[in-house]
Amino acid sequence: MKDLLISALKVSGEILLKYFNNPLEIRQKESQSSIVTEADIASEKKIIEMILQRYPDHNIISEECGYIDHQSDYFWIIDPLDGTSNFASGIPWFGVLITLFKNNNPVMAGAYLPVDDLLYFAESGKGVMRNGIQLKQIENKELKDSLFAFCADYTDDTDFLNSSLDIYKYIIKNSRNIRSTNCLIDFLFVAEGKFGGLLNLCTKVWDISGLGLIISEAGGIMKNIDGNDVQFLINEKISAVNFPVVAGSEKIIGNLVKVLSKHKLTGIS
Repeated sequence: MKDLLISALKVSGEILLKYFNNPLEIRQKESQSSIVTEADIASEKKIIEMILQRYPDHNIISEECGYIDHQSDYFWIIDPLDGTSNFASGIPWFGVLITLFKNNNPVMAGAYLPVDDLLYFAESGKGVMRNGIQLKQIENKELKDSLFAFCADYTDDTDFLNSSLDIYKYIIKNSRNIRSTNCLIDFLFVAEGKFGGLLNLCTKVWDISGLGLIISEAGGIMKNIDGNDVQFLINEKISAVNFPVVAGSEKIIGNLVKVLSKHKLTGIS
């Protein structure tokens, strides 16, 4: 399964590069912040084909195709193009994410950045590899000594938006500075220790499940914004669930969760 996961990441990345910086058909999904292109579809189709050819009885949850249930204990969670808005704008901040779950627990995860040919792989209890070299464990830095990523998408909830901006102000005042790609790269920079942490208020299971494993295997943590562990109940409804999360060093995230609780950002659906 490890070999398949890595191979699917690579093949998908090659497909994306064929579409990158070329004219695209773009369709809006849930909001102006959510779009899909034919590159997403082509990448996803190939990954699913590769998985079902080797493991026809396994389950699949994918961003565009949804839930494929074969009553297996194994679930493949696929984001065939993370960072679609960047991709569609010709910005090279995008990649592919594949996570293998056994029941409700991620056991393997891979992320691939095709422009830079960087492949990250994590297996539960075995650390994180980047192009075959093990990543160092994350330093437990303070927020004031760190770059931090803040990410949010479109919302018509004014109260939520105002609370989000209060948090943004707090991070500006207390971190070294803010940087953000609003895609998997932010999480991978946390895993590499380049960012001290991140806050992403709008993610789905395919966006974060594998990246959470990568960060935890690199010595960091990922939490819900209420400070509790992120729980994935894998079923046909999970595609609609939003996961607002914080991730980074234990010191930064522990302190940030206390601040978040004062701004009533908990309980976002």
